[in-house]
Amino acid sequence: MKHQRVLVVDDDPDIRRLVSAYLRREGMDVITAEDGETALMHEATQQPDIVVLDLMLPGIGGLDVLRTIRERGPRPVVLLTARDEVTDRVLGLELGADDYVTKPFHPRELVARVHTILRRAQAEPVAASTRIGSLEIDVDRRQVRREGELLSLTRTEFDLLATLARADGRVLSRADLLDAVAGPDSITLERSIDSHIRNLRRKVEPDPGEPRYVVTVTGVGYRLGDT
Repeated sequence: MKHQRVLVVDDDPDIRRLVSAYLRREGMDVITAEDGETALMHEATQQPDIVVLDLMLPGIGGLDVLRTIRERGPRPVVLLTARDEVTDRVLGLELGADDYVTKPFHPRELVARVHTILRRAQAEPVAASTRIGSLEIDVDRRQVRREGELLSLTRTEFDLLATLARADGRVLSRADLLDAVAGPDSITLERSIDSHIRNLRRKVEPDPGEPRYVVTVTGVGYRLGDT
């Protein structure tokens, strides 16, 4: 059985050693990098199943590393951030990070988040195709097209859109969406769903300021529009 491979990127050697030890204890293969350039090299050549990425890196910064990873594909990414890095944390989610952990953290918390995201990534999708307006959602191929143009969505963004499509117009709360894309045992904050929704709208909506497809129901949650 293939072991899951994790790339841990942090310039602090103590954090790299500690996180690596906990991940290996869970039977995972671990690759480490201390800077952005090395991280991008390992991400391209070692093909990890998930990346644990510190935002504060020498040379190429964490957000730039995340941008490059997203340009290459939908590989899951968990950010490590300081408590006062709220702006960077939000930007990281908007760039497509799947989750974040704030420092200081307990390694067991990080391992739990890694497990949750990997389970979600490995889940077999239900074959289905949904069309709404000019938007076509192909769950089987995990593809979304708008007016025939293929859109580049992160794994979380696609899962959110597919979950809303399966709801067939019903309103889903943040907790509902969190359970669907991260699992009921997730410790991810419900409000992080809002960041993923904003990022999703930038990609699927003709006018993100006036969303037609991913509609907010004030005080309740979100639903798929009927346009």
